[in-house]
Formats: sequence, C-alpha cells, structure tokens
Amino acid sequence: MRYVSTRGQAPALSFEEAMLTGLARDGGLYLPETIPALTPEQIAAFAGMSYEEVAYHVMRPFIGDAFGDKEFQAIIARAYAPFGHPARAPLKQLAPNHFLLELFHGPTLAFKDFAMQLIGQMFQVALSRRGARVTIVGATSGDTGSAAIEAFRGLDAADVFILFPEGRVSEVQRRQMTTPDAPNIHALAVKGDFDDCQARLKDMFNDHAFRDEVRLAGVNSINWARVLAQVVYYFTAAVSLGAPHRPVSFTVPTGNFGDIFAGYIAKRMGLPVADLVIATNQNDILHRTFISGAHVKEGVRPSISPSMDIQVSSNFERALYYAYGGDAAAIAQQMTALKDEGGFSVSQGAMHVLRETFSSGRASEEETSATIKATHAATGEVLCPHSAVGVKVASEHVGPVPMVTLATAHPAKFPDAVEAATGIRPPLPNRMSDLYERAERQTPVENDLGALQSLIRERIQR
Repeated sequence: MRYVSTRGQAPALSFEEAMLTGLARDGGLYLPETIPALTPEQIAAFAGMSYEEVAYHVMRPFIGDAFGDKEFQAIIARAYAPFGHPARAPLKQLAPNHFLLELFHGPTLAFKDFAMQLIGQMFQVALSRRGARVTIVGATSGDTGSAAIEAFRGLDAADVFILFPEGRVSEVQRRQMTTPDAPNIHALAVKGDFDDCQARLKDMFNDHAFRDEVRLAGVNSINWARVLAQVVYYFTAAVSLGAPHRPVSFTVPTGNFGDIFAGYIAKRMGLPVADLVIATNQNDILHRTFISGAHVKEGVRPSISPSMDIQVSSNFERALYYAYGGDAAAIAQQMTALKDEGGFSVSQGAMHVLRETFSSGRASEEETSATIKATHAATGEVLCPHSAVGVKVASEHVGPVPMVTLATAHPAKFPDAVEAATGIRPPLPNRMSDLYERAERQTPVENDLGALQSLIRERIQR
C-alpha cells in the first residue's frame, strides 16, 4: 500500500512514512493509491465483534508492513483501553429512525480520542524501533489539541506543541491543554483564530529547512492515520443498524472535514452509506459551496460551537481530489487560489460527483440552542453544541433510511452553552472533577511564523 499527495509533486510513501510525515512536501495531503474494498460477507461478520476487532479488520489493509498483526492488535488494545464505555462508540436512539453515535467516551471527552490515542501508540512503536524523536506541532480549534496532549504526554519519542486560538476555545478545552505538566507538552495561545493557527502550521511544514531541522511531524487531521482511525466507527454503527443488508445515512458536525471524509472512505470500502450530510454552524463555507459551487472564505465568526469555527476545511482537499478524478494539478491550482485569492469555483462535473455522496445543512446559533433545549426536553439527552448542530441538520434529512448523527463531544466541555439552553450545567466525569483546580501552563505567542519557530527551537529536547 502506497500513499500519494493530492498535489502530485511529492514522492509516494509507505503507510508508516506517510503517518510520520503528515503533510506532503508539496503542501498536499496523502491518500492511498487504492482504497481496499470489503465484501458484504466480511462486513456482516463484524456483527458481535468488539470495537477493537472491527478496528483491526477495517484498518489492516491500509497499513502494509508497518506493523505485524499481533503488534497492531496490541497497539489497538492499548489505544482504546482508557475509554469509559465498553462499546467505545455506543448508539442511542433519539427519535424514529434517528440515532446518536456517542463518540465522547475517550480520555478527553471528544471524538478526536479515537484517532489520537491510536496514532500516539503507533508513533511510539514506530519511532522507538527507529531510535528517533520527532517534534509534533498541531493546530486546534479546541478538541484536537487536548486529544493530542493526552495521547503523547510523557512519551519519550516526541515533543508536542499545540497552537490554539487565544480566547476562542471553551474553558474546559483550554484547561485540558494547559494543565498537563509533562515536560514534552507545550500549549501555545496564538493571537488569532483557528485558521491562523492552521496556516502557521502549514507554513512550518512548507519551510523544508525548519521541517528537517526539528524533525517536524503532524497529527492534525491532515495526517492520513487520523482519518483512517475514524473510518472504524462508521462500520460499527452501520452494522449495529443492519448493514450490509440495509443502507445507513450519517450526519456529521463538520469543521475541518476529516470526520465526514472518513465516512466517505467507509463508503468507498463497501459500506452501504446512503447519504453523508455535512452539518455546519454559522461558519458555513462548506454548506455555501454545496449550494453555489463557489468555495469562498468570508471570515470566522466566533460561535457556541467553537470547534467548527473554521473557513479553511483542510480535508475538503481530499474530497476534491477524488471529485476531480485524481487531477492533482487542478487541486494544486485551487489550493493556491484559496490561499492567495480567498476562494475558487468548483467545476460542474466535480460538484455533481460531490453531490452524489454529500448533502449539507446549516444551524444558526439560535437553532443550535433551541435543539439542545428541545432534545433534552423530549429525550433527556444533553447535547454539546456541536452535536446539536448535527441533530438539527439531521432532522431535516431523516427518511426511510436510518440516520446516525455523530455526537462529537461531551456536553461538559461546553457547560455555558448547555446551561444557557437547558438551565442544567453538565458536570465533568469524576476522573476530571478537579480540572478547574489544576495549575495552568501556557505560552502566549504572536501569529508570526518566525516567533513560533524560535520558540520551538528553544524548547525541543535534542
């Protein structure tokens, strides 16, 4: 299994090389040359398997010889051992034909744990085998950062620097990033928004001299291994609802497009996915794209669902690559236009391909709050504001095919928004009950590439 860049100018890599590299040297994102398909019989056999067993069978065709079979099984077991629910990703019914997939039972109470716990274990094994150490830099709108810190803190193979937008994450999200005291962890509060953090991250990867000097690696959803880990729960949820014998649809609260792109990969692997619904908040560049065919930035507006406050959805590049039939030159041209001119138009043919798989919807701030309130009143379920965006949009798409909305975070990560909607302040789980008493450790930094690079050079353990 080899991996190629969406922009066509970087060498093909093995799974392990693509995982440790993150962003391709031409600025593109890695994708497998071919997508392995599972037969209906193989998918049907997942019924009754543990989450870990399904994860092994879904991911094994993608990893090549990076890990031996028993070694990979042990990595998976260690990754999901800290989860607080035996099903790892349990389903709950919200309404007739509408189900909630709870993805917040991991160590940091967000869906990012499914990928980050796994990638942390894979990095540790691969780097220990090589006798190597890397510098991991990540950009976060809230949840990726805490998940990365939890997965890599104390590991001896990596220094971790997480860039988050100062004042634009919830207090719980911030404290999850700033309270770990492991010496290899560094939380950097950037004066800007998430798109600024993500842009500086890409600038660092595109500065090849710096990249090689500090042995830069990335764990944002630009990293293929992150997307791959998220493919698994589409299979477990769909099989629970009767796949492969009947189709299932999914609605995904969407910021950086990685989670819903994992659903696209599951569909390409043979899972009978009827519809993938993109659910956006007021930062609705993806919804606007599907309406008009124009992908144009309009600036980020802070919301009560801050992890979705994004205008540059990096993984959309992967979907475009497939929609354009693998035309890497066209993708490179569009990404340049997005950076330099603030947007581009998607061709009619590519939009037709995208609309065959994806639908979209939008939830305003008022609609998000109303959904939290109404869902709690009707079912007793307390939704985080991101999950509420998904539930609101999903309710407009529920039909004869079962609809699964991905619940991406625990409501206690966003207590102010939940309390404003319901009058209830959701408590943190017992294992985090002292979070507000823990000492914080963070470094304010300007939205400046040179300042970030200097800080990283000073702090890495060489």
